[in-house]
Amino acid sequence: MLLTAVFCTQVAAQGFRSENFPEGSYSPVTNINRSGYPRVLKDNSVMFRVNAPQAQQVQIDLGGTKYDMTKSERGAWTVTTKPQVPGFHYYSLIIDGVSVADPASQSFYGCSRWSSAIEMKEDGMDDFEVQKVAHGEVHTVYYYSQLEEAWRPLMIYTPANYNAVKADLPVVYIQHGGGEDHRGWMEQGRTAQIMDNLIASGKAKPMVVVSSNSNVRSRNGGFGGGYSWEGMQSFRSELLESVIPFVEKNYKVRKEPKGRAMCGLSMGGGQSFYIGLRDPEVFANVGVFSTGMFGGIQGASNFDLEKEVPGILTDTQTFNKQFDVFFMSCGEQDPRIEFTRNVVKKMRDKNVEVHFKSYPGDHEWQVWRKSLHDFVQYLFK
Repeated sequence: MLLTAVFCTQVAAQGFRSENFPEGSYSPVTNINRSGYPRVLKDNSVMFRVNAPQAQQVQIDLGGTKYDMTKSERGAWTVTTKPQVPGFHYYSLIIDGVSVADPASQSFYGCSRWSSAIEMKEDGMDDFEVQKVAHGEVHTVYYYSQLEEAWRPLMIYTPANYNAVKADLPVVYIQHGGGEDHRGWMEQGRTAQIMDNLIASGKAKPMVVVSSNSNVRSRNGGFGGGYSWEGMQSFRSELLESVIPFVEKNYKVRKEPKGRAMCGLSMGGGQSFYIGLRDPEVFANVGVFSTGMFGGIQGASNFDLEKEVPGILTDTQTFNKQFDVFFMSCGEQDPRIEFTRNVVKKMRDKNVEVHFKSYPGDHEWQVWRKSLHDFVQYLFK
């Protein structure tokens, strides 16, 4: 009853009360009510207000940092956070110890649950926004999974000229991170906006982008995963035996390695590293964004590059010939960054041809949007 009352008063107060907002602040596009809270201030701090007169304690959990809110006489709780880096940030309300989504903001599937989010503008990132260009389409379709013996969803981006072209288009298989699913890249990642703008400007070739849900069950029960070749086998089977055959049967896409790419973030970066680099007969283009398998996360240590990708250091010439594009990236404030840089250096010392980019930010979507933005500009030239 308390949470229901909080939600109703939160929405009602923001929908009908006239506010004097701080000068220079703005309402993020993720707000339900563009005249309400939260508000982004000039210095990129964020002002929240929650109407919960019966609550004893209210906090905002923004990116893992908890902020205690202060209650007014009328029962409105407020707080202003420290300045945030631009981009997309998950957050939650914690009301008397219960963590919930904020009804004042749109919710997205991330962190293994439906979470509120706030989108903060960044200058110079117009390619992440809808522009006056020809727009492609994103469809949700269903394929039959041989592994799970069930129908599962895919989200597929097709470029603006898809129906007009006669030749098959190149295709990118793009993977989400842990705690997310096939919706992540198309919703939080703004894949369609990025592709539309880059294709329209001639910076990227027209291509199809396929986002699948890699949360599949392992063949021996439970869910597959883990940063090892063995741990990748369930999703590798799903991708190679179900997803790719479905896409190649139903879409005008190229069916040879040079016409395919695989990329992903975090967990999906690990999948792209193992599956992409160890299956050169399938993929000739691989992008690895912010993976933790090299280090920087619990359980990652002593990564043996040559063992995990045989020949990468001892037969580098053959490795380089197999791949048209090998791209890696990481956020500069991400705990994974130094481990990633060390692996890149080790590869470059052996003349592995690898592109590497780092971007301001932690383990977050603005880094991954920029990673995709740069990666696709290298592809299919």
